[in-house]
This record gives sequence, structure tokens and C-alpha cells, in this order.
Amino acid sequence: MKKSIMVLSTAIFLGGVASAQKVAFEEYNLDNGLHVILHKDSAAPVVVTSVMYHVGSKDESPYRTGMAHFFEHLLFEGTENIKRGEWWKIVSSNGGVNNANTTDDRTYYYEVFPSNSLELGLWMESERMMHPVINQIGVDTQNEVVKEEKRSRYDNQPYGSIIKVVKENIFKNHPYRWTTIGSMEHLDASTLADFKEFNAKFYIPNNAVLVVAGDFDKKQAKEWIQKYFGAINKGANLEKQLFNEEPISETIKAKHQDENIQIPMIVASYRTPSMKTRDARVLDFISSYLSDGKSSKLYKNIVDDKKKALEIGSFTYSQEDYGMYILYGLPMEGNTCDDLLKEIDAEIVKIQTDLISEKDYQKLQNIYENQFVNSNTGVEGIAENLAKFYLLYGDVNLINSEIEIYQSLTREEIREVAKKYLNPNQRLILDYVPVIEKAQN
Repeated sequence: MKKSIMVLSTAIFLGGVASAQKVAFEEYNLDNGLHVILHKDSAAPVVVTSVMYHVGSKDESPYRTGMAHFFEHLLFEGTENIKRGEWWKIVSSNGGVNNANTTDDRTYYYEVFPSNSLELGLWMESERMMHPVINQIGVDTQNEVVKEEKRSRYDNQPYGSIIKVVKENIFKNHPYRWTTIGSMEHLDASTLADFKEFNAKFYIPNNAVLVVAGDFDKKQAKEWIQKYFGAINKGANLEKQLFNEEPISETIKAKHQDENIQIPMIVASYRTPSMKTRDARVLDFISSYLSDGKSSKLYKNIVDDKKKALEIGSFTYSQEDYGMYILYGLPMEGNTCDDLLKEIDAEIVKIQTDLISEKDYQKLQNIYENQFVNSNTGVEGIAENLAKFYLLYGDVNLINSEIEIYQSLTREEIREVAKKYLNPNQRLILDYVPVIEKAQN
């Protein structure tokens, strides 16, 4: 009876995914190389204007890290036609909201306005691209903002340096070896000429995609896009350097002391392939299988049943060139980090040896089908997905078809990918521990 109920509920869920509305879009290029994607959806009287630039922390000099994230802030300072401090006022006074974010691979800006303010959104993003004012007062102001962000989100946050330490040990040659927020010393040493040069190189139409999503008239939108973006000069052709990493063949060991913690953490991290690959998606499945919720294998076994850990988990850190698969655990009193690592390894060996059950496999399918539906339920999410799939994956239609890749993954692939990437000699073992107090004299 239980099996029948499960099959019925699965069929209902799959039917919902199968009937999920396809995201319709139109794409074209302006003469200056700007790629444009339009998605019309009149369900709500709002419109998103967004621009994603193909620049992230991996595009920085190793002696000037943090530039891309700095520009996420700096390009709100103002333009030739938007006075300093006026950007946020214009948006809010017209009933809109806006924000930006930066990763290793791209920088994303967006506004959400009532649909009758589409022209305003397009004008503002064209101003950011064509007429940014980059001066010393803006640089000095944002320098303090970024420093405060680093203090609050990383330096003073318990376990706030995990990603930093993992990256600098996992990557030896690739710019992924530093964090997106970068080095404050590098930003302090940067001249105004450095900032202007970085802007001129990367924040150009032929290194970006413009997405308009929501309730708008296509014909009118195209006219405004040509009016505001068509006159922007094409930038110099970008030839991005490719960085290769040698495979990890021997366990990397590292230790980091964090003055903000009292409980040590064990971290095991594996370097993984580009998020565009099929193997990376299989690793997504493995991560969810091991630690997605309290019913996952690691949590149920190590936290609930054996009570060896306060917390246990894993996640994939997806990137354009390489990724990371990171597992972590906080030992319960009376247990050690080595105890947790042995338990984690035992669960990985099970995946490498035996096929996961049909029930667990179907659970994974349900998780990713649900994520697929949720990611495309609002125009904000759709706008970002359209930009991401074009700029980083090279295939906009993945917004509709990526779920088919996940649906095609097999239990056999899960076993083989685990055997391929998740071996003890292919990883970093990080002892993330409290600061050891100096002996009193």
C-alpha cells in the first residue's frame, strides 16, 4: 500500500513538472555586440531590466584582487547624468527595487520596476554602461563599504574563512584561488587609473547580456533598447586566458585557526569539473543524497543515529571553469574530527560500491524537479536564469531543458562519478580549529 501511495504521489509530481510553463524568449544582438534577451510575461504589472557582465574575480590580477566585487559597489556611485547618491533615490521614488551581486565568473545588476517604468530601467542600465563616473571620492567611499562588508561577513563571522582557505589550497594556478571579496591591501594599493582601466576593459556591451523580463510591449522595448544601448561603443575584443590545474593525486593537508569559534570543524574538499558538465550535475545529486535535509544519509547516520556530530553537511560550489565539492562536520563532545571523517568516508565508499536505492534515486529526482519549477516561478528568477545560461553556459534554452539532463542521470552514473572524483588522494583535508591560546608566562 505504501509503495502504491509513493508511486501515485510521484506520478502527480512528475505530471506537474511536465506541464510547467515553458519560458518563452527572444534573443538578438546589437551592432556593438550586446546580447539582448526578451521574455514577456503579463502575469504581474512589473518588469525586470538586468545586465550581466562576464567579469568576476577570476578576471583580476593576482596583485589586484577584489576589483570585480568592488565594481559591484562602485557602479552605483553615479553617472554623467545621475548625480552621486541619486541612484537609489530614483529607483525607490519610482516604486522600484534594485541590487547587484558578484561571483568568481560574472557580475549581475538588476532593477524591478512597475511595468510603466521600463524606459527608466533601460536608461539607468545604459548610463551605468556608457557614462559611469569613476573618481577618487567614489573609490574612497566604497573602499570603506567593502572593508566593513569583509569584517562583518568574513573576518568576524564564525567559520567565515572556510571558503577562502579551501580555495587557496585547492587551486594552485587558477584565479579561483582567491575569494571574490579579495584583498583589502590590493584595493588600497590600486590607483584611480587601475579602476578606470578595469572598467574600460570589462564593462562593455560585447562582454554583457541585457535581459528584459515581465510585462512590456516588445516593439516598444526594442526601440528603447536601440535608443539607449545602441549608441554605446563596442569595447576591445576580450581574449580571456585559460588556466589549467593539474589533477590532485595526493591528499592536501591544511590547518586554519579561527578566533571566532570554539568547536573545531573538519572540512574535506574535492576539486570538481566545470558546472557545465554532466559530471558536475551528477555531483549535485551526490551532494543532495548525502546532506540535503535531516533525512539525508550523513545527517541521519552521524547526527541522529550515532550522535557523533552536532552538524554535518556537504555542498557543491559551482563555477564556470572548475568547481568544489565540500563536506564538513562539527564533532559532538567525546568525538573527534577524525571520527567524523571516517564516517563520511564510509558513506562515500557505499556510493562508490553499491547503487543507491530506487527510492533514494526517485527522491533526488523529486528534489531537482521541484527546484526547477521554483527557479522559474517569478520574473526576477527567470531574468537571472536567462542571463546565466547565455553568458556562462552558452545555451539560453537550458532554462527549459536543464531538468531533462538531471532526469536522465542514472544510478550507475552516481556510482561511477563518486569513484572518479571522491577519493582520499584527490582532496584537501582542512582542520578548521579555534585559536590556540598562548601559554601564560
